[in-house]
This record gives sequence, C-alpha cells and structure tokens, in this order.
Amino acid sequence: MTVSLADWFREAANWAFMIIAIPTLFAGWRTVTSNNIVRAVLYLVVSLAGTAALFIMLGAEFVGWTVVLVYIGAVIILFLIGIMITRAPLGVDADLSHARNVRTPAAVLGVLLFAVIGYAVIDAFENSMIEPFEPTATADLANLLFSRWVIPFEVVSFVLLAALIGGIALARKDDNGAQR
Repeated sequence: MTVSLADWFREAANWAFMIIAIPTLFAGWRTVTSNNIVRAVLYLVVSLAGTAALFIMLGAEFVGWTVVLVYIGAVIILFLIGIMITRAPLGVDADLSHARNVRTPAAVLGVLLFAVIGYAVIDAFENSMIEPFEPTATADLANLLFSRWVIPFEVVSFVLLAALIGGIALARKDDNGAQR
C-alpha cells in the first residue's frame, strides 16, 4: 500500500508526531551547540522528554517511562550534581572549540551521512505502510524482567552503584590531590 504526502498529513497521529519531533530535534541541536553547560543539560532534558513521548506514542510504554525515570530522573541529575561538585566553568571556553577548518568538514560529513542513511531507508521501505501491531504490555515485560532476568538486573544495579560511588570519590578530590 502506498501513502501519498496528502494522506500522511490527514492522519492526526502524524501531526502529533510532528508536534513532538520538531521541538525534540531543536533541543537535540541546541544540546550540542550550546556554549553553556547547564543550558546544554536542560536542552538534553527536553530532547529526552520528546524521545520518551515518541516511545509512549508508539505504544512502547515501558521504554518511554524508562527514559523518563533513568535518563531524565537520574542521569541528568547526576550531570547537574557533577557540574556543581567539580565546580566546572560555566562560561565559554575557547580552548574547547575547534577551528572552522575542522567544524566545516565534520558538518558536511554529518549531512552526507544523514543523506545516505535517509536514502537507504527510503529505498528499502519505499512507500510501504507499517501495519498496526499490538504493543507489548508493561506488565508482561515486568514479569519477564523480574523472573527470568532478575540476577542480571541486580548485577547491573550494583555496577551502576559502584560507578556512582567512584564518580563521587573522583570528583571530591582537592586541587592538591588529598581527599576531603
């Protein structure tokens, strides 16, 4: 079944997708182009929230709420705490920026790579319509995770706890190298 552009715009779900996707893309762009680290982290929050909304819209509730809880709720907070603990400079640092002769080829390569991947996806799927499917219930995923995969789940939680403690220990060193 082929879908025309006019058919695509008639679907309300596609409009909802665009309303979520455009701010998500903008926030992702500002995350990597912002000169202020705190603003970059806040743009990352918006980008991750948009990604979670897209997952929820697709019926992947578990993945969407995992993005909210883990990435927005934990990782972003760790970024902000890390910035505060290490007393990272918040202004523009000229030493961190690459010269234009490096940025321009990187941008051209990024656009070229996007075009090649976009062409490959369009060539592979053409105008085919994705058939609706029954999303997997969060309860089914939880039962599987906490029955069959409970040991690896707990091991990962201890590894993350060790990484958090190690990060705090590294960040709390004084300038002369002595622990506080």
